[in-house]
Amino acid sequence: MYVWITLIAGLALLPALLKTFFPYFLQDCVYIYRALGCGIRLNVYKRKTPFFSIVDCFLEAVKKHPRKVFIHFEGKTYSYEEVDKESNKVANALRSEAGLKEGDTVALFLGNEPRFVWTWLGLAKLGCPAALLNFNIRSKSLLHCFSCCGANVLIAAAELRDAVEEILPALKEKGITVYLLSDECTTDGIQCIGQAVARASDKPLSPSLRSNIHIRTTALYIYTSGTTGLPKAAYVTHERVWASSFIQGVCGVTSEDIFYINLPLYHSAGFLIGLVGSIERGNTVVLRRKFSASQFWDDCRKYNITVMQYIGETLRYLCNTPKKDNDQDHKVRIAIGNGVRADVWKEFLNRFGLIHVRELYAATEGNVGFINYTDKVGVVGRINILSKVIFPFSIIKFDIEKEEPVRNAEGLCIPVGKDEVGLLVGKITKHTPFVGYAGNKQQTEKKRLSDVFVKGDLYFNSGDLLRIDNDKFIYFHDRVGDTFRWKGENVATTEVADILMMVDCVEEANVYGVKVEGHEGRIGMAAVKLKEGREFDCVNTCSVLANYLPVYARPRFIRIQNSLEVTGTFKMKKVKLVEEGFDPTLIQDPLYFLDLTQKKYIALSQEIHKSIMSQEIKL
Repeated sequence: MYVWITLIAGLALLPALLKTFFPYFLQDCVYIYRALGCGIRLNVYKRKTPFFSIVDCFLEAVKKHPRKVFIHFEGKTYSYEEVDKESNKVANALRSEAGLKEGDTVALFLGNEPRFVWTWLGLAKLGCPAALLNFNIRSKSLLHCFSCCGANVLIAAAELRDAVEEILPALKEKGITVYLLSDECTTDGIQCIGQAVARASDKPLSPSLRSNIHIRTTALYIYTSGTTGLPKAAYVTHERVWASSFIQGVCGVTSEDIFYINLPLYHSAGFLIGLVGSIERGNTVVLRRKFSASQFWDDCRKYNITVMQYIGETLRYLCNTPKKDNDQDHKVRIAIGNGVRADVWKEFLNRFGLIHVRELYAATEGNVGFINYTDKVGVVGRINILSKVIFPFSIIKFDIEKEEPVRNAEGLCIPVGKDEVGLLVGKITKHTPFVGYAGNKQQTEKKRLSDVFVKGDLYFNSGDLLRIDNDKFIYFHDRVGDTFRWKGENVATTEVADILMMVDCVEEANVYGVKVEGHEGRIGMAAVKLKEGREFDCVNTCSVLANYLPVYARPRFIRIQNSLEVTGTFKMKKVKLVEEGFDPTLIQDPLYFLDLTQKKYIALSQEIHKSIMSQEIKL
């Protein structure tokens, strides 16, 4: 009898004990269960004959719930069956008009609209990989992106005709066929395919048209953001498509959810996690042409959105909108994304209510990734018993100044200690491959790191600095090249930007390091956008930075800009700013210099600049 009483009492106390000594045990178990389920499904799909692709998953959803709304867009709705038929029409038209066949790469130059979805599906039904071009790029960048994927066909939206015409002579030279999704076009060298699509049959296409597709076949080309130069076209295999599609499921998204996509479909977040993930889940998508902070929550209320996406600065843009009484009047329960700062994360939750923020770490081309499946603020993931089985990774010591891993006497890399910042590398194996970039062997090889722990091994160089704390949480620190070294110390630009955002007059901050002749390393500089109607507070800015940052980490130069340049996925651009430096004769924007003796920022005149360059003023 006493044994049973003791046992029952022990079971009753178990939840409290687990919460005290293993506070994340339940979340770990749920994540492991979901991740194992996805892994098993992926292995089943790999072995299926013929290969079961995401298109086949879509076709199953069409059979299961043909009339369920797949896409809400600008007041119109499109069911799974309607999108299926539209994609059949596109595929049949492209077969007859362009002679497309399995393996032909086609570049898509379209904005966020339903036609993007069914044009891609049509191509996928033919077994044609699609290169997803950023609709914001122009001229040389556009031509570069098109050329490196090896496509012979370009399909563009009617509203992007001017951008196509700009590079048309070069496309003609290469013998590229250009189709405009329009009914008419008088430009020589551009064919209109709108009427052909309208006339085409909407009958299903035979799966034999894509019979040679397998798990390692290239499904897509998705481009890096180009923050450090021209974008690179990452190969995305069908295996990667499936793996990315499971992210929604791992985060707890179900077929009953309504998923909001306002991020660009040319990017992996909007396309793979948002669109493809929704196909895998069989849920409904609300598609928007572009992100709008002012209309975001109205959309959420109108469509009863339950899952949202974010990337880069988007959550901060939401926090910067005027406060309203109904800020927490919505049904959003999950937010999936990456790149949110801890302070913005806290502000977002305080203002908009209990939303499970699933911050993740991943790269389109990378072979390692993490998801913060807990509600701990500021982390990108957590180490558990599955972590290194799914992604065999390590964090190694890295020399910021030389921008290369630290190696021992044997020429091998050195793992970091607990809670120490280092370079994330992922082991390249059969199960965690790194395919690389199309048409860019040099950049592909640059991402491969050999002789890491044993001679001859091969790892993917993420180019990102991370750390793992004593509680096994993973934190993103900075990007290699963004972190710089000054006065023998490492400075993380993200950390400095976080502090600058605490200054009352500052709305946005982009921190970087610049070279100064006669000095080692790079000194801190920041481009900032001021809040509307505010002036730069030279004293308070200095005071806030002094309270939170050591002297070596405080930006010595401040550049005031009307707006900070970002990529299409809201990442800060730095290359041009770094190149321009702090020369007042070249820069029209107001410039300030941190005078440590006066404990404030002062206007950077040509005389002060000259004194700095001649080293009369000591830095």
